Amino acid sequence: MRESSLSSRQAIVLLGVVVLIWGTTWPVNKAILHYLSPIWSTAIRSCIGTLVLVILCLARGRLVLPQRGDLPVVFSVGLLHMTAYSILGNVGMQHVAAGRSVVLAYTTPMWVAPCARLFLGEAFTLRRAIGTVFGLLGLVLIFNPLAFDWGNHDSVLGNGLILLGAMFWAASILYVRGHRWIGEPFDLLVWQALTASCVLVPCAFLFEGPPQFEWSVPLVGLQVYSATFGIAIAYWAINKVNHSLPAMTTSLGLLGVPVFGIVCSSLALGETLELSLVASMALIIIGIAIGALPEKRAAA
Repeated sequence: MRESSLSSRQAIVLLGVVVLIWGTTWPVNKAILHYLSPIWSTAIRSCIGTLVLVILCLARGRLVLPQRGDLPVVFSVGLLHMTAYSILGNVGMQHVAAGRSVVLAYTTPMWVAPCARLFLGEAFTLRRAIGTVFGLLGLVLIFNPLAFDWGNHDSVLGNGLILLGAMFWAASILYVRGHRWIGEPFDLLVWQALTASCVLVPCAFLFEGPPQFEWSVPLVGLQVYSATFGIAIAYWAINKVNHSLPAMTTSLGLLGVPVFGIVCSSLALGETLELSLVASMALIIIGIAIGALPEKRAAA
């Protein structure tokens, strides 16, 4: 299927599928931590996802080496997003509920706006400032300094690591924005995933030693789902969507991921759907949406 062959309706449906996939991968990844250590979980998932991407590229006849000018974006996405973000998110999720984790992780667009002004010279308008304030209010509500157990070092560490991971993802987005592309983004995805896998496996051996777990049907099923759908299929689908829908429509549509992630975590893992978490999620999503809407739309 050619990139331009999707109708708007098909692209919107495919975007909905991506939201469902990425929303469900959070409780799935949380469940995997019952069987695997966090870095090995990330490494194995990355290797399976890379293999599936290779198969997809071969099927499309598009397995081509990246050109020299695209190597920086291969390494930036592979190391900052697929490696650092994934490791920090998985390690942090050991001590944080999956629902709270997905909300913290999706604060990424909120960090992009002010950093884009600082590093890329993009305008930091009043609307983006208001959106950032809404997002920060949502973070304050999540932590609630008066009620948060600051004596629980595991909880503090877990929340902090996930937020740090979101900032690494933001750094990756900033570089992608400023990169002058030579090849197609999807053609580079397999090399980004391969870069991440080549770093994650040694990191897992270094920090966690040889993998110590017993293969079981639930573990295999969870890992295959997370890798195949969460990495390979979802990235393939979002690439198709990006070629068929305006970037603003896609970015706003992806705000459904933390919403669906919280619902799935509550249903699948029995996590309590706290009112403060729902309210903070609403504030963060409103803030991101305000900052992402085009000027004319916002004025209307």
